[in-house]
Amino acid sequence: MKFLDRFYIPWSRVEWVTCFFLGGTLLLTLTAVPWYILTYGLDWFQVGLFFIWFFLSGMSITFGYHRLFSHRSFEAKMPLRLVSLLFGAAAFENSALDWCSDHRRHHKHTDHEDDPYDISKGFFYAHLGWMLFKLKPLPPMENVADLRKDPLVMWQHRYWHLIGFATGFVLPTMIGYWYGGFEAALGAFLISGVARTVAVQHCTFCINSACHSLGTQPYSARCSARDSWIMALFTFGEGYHNFHHEFQHDYRNGVKPWQFDPTKWLIWTLNKVGLTSNLRQVPDEKILKAQEAERERRRLEREGRAPAEAVTEENIPVIPSRDGVLN
Repeated sequence: MKFLDRFYIPWSRVEWVTCFFLGGTLLLTLTAVPWYILTYGLDWFQVGLFFIWFFLSGMSITFGYHRLFSHRSFEAKMPLRLVSLLFGAAAFENSALDWCSDHRRHHKHTDHEDDPYDISKGFFYAHLGWMLFKLKPLPPMENVADLRKDPLVMWQHRYWHLIGFATGFVLPTMIGYWYGGFEAALGAFLISGVARTVAVQHCTFCINSACHSLGTQPYSARCSARDSWIMALFTFGEGYHNFHHEFQHDYRNGVKPWQFDPTKWLIWTLNKVGLTSNLRQVPDEKILKAQEAERERRRLEREGRAPAEAVTEENIPVIPSRDGVLN
């Protein structure tokens, strides 16, 4: 009976809409998309539209939902904020308000019970399972009081399902119809709409699962977050997760010059033309100090001695940079 208890499903708490959407889009991606490609072929238009929509929706999550709204690591002009909210909705990862509330709780309670996607509950739970069941009681949202004062964020919060459907499915389908009629429209819906949604979502989900399971911890081992250059390739630089958890208000995730972080490069470039400002970053000497402290902690641990105190963002000043020095 204890073995069967592992498979107990609390049916009264199942988020049926979420389950059907995640399951339905995945099923279409694995069946209808290959059928379309085998039947009609795959041309440059469908491939190009997929990557454009992948970039717009994926970057809206990393640039907008994550670094701009959740961590306030920089400021952005209204057109950029609007685009981030429009195409962030197209990723179908909730409204910016709810997404940011969950993410801030994740940073505050990493690896503990109040962490929404606690990796200690298993890889599947952190990746996907946490969304499939209702939380009772619903977590408070006092941690996004600042965002509640933003009219654009609140507008998107009220209508994000409609916004996401329009930008994520209707718009690429209309572009496909304009390009090549019904056949191209169907392909755009399936490839740039459905398959792209699945791809963006699971890349994001991997930050909660893979980047808390696989990779290195050069800055601190006080939580499960890890740096993974492989995941950075698929998430616009979000894979450097150990650095991010230590210095969450820094606008950079890949802090080293050679690390792949296109979100950082975009924020920096837009700063040069006046569209972003007040880029927040931790001084280089403080980052090096954290690395040295972690190396020393590991050395002492190997010798069976008391580890050195971890250097965390709480005891490191974050220096706003209006010039946005690119590292």
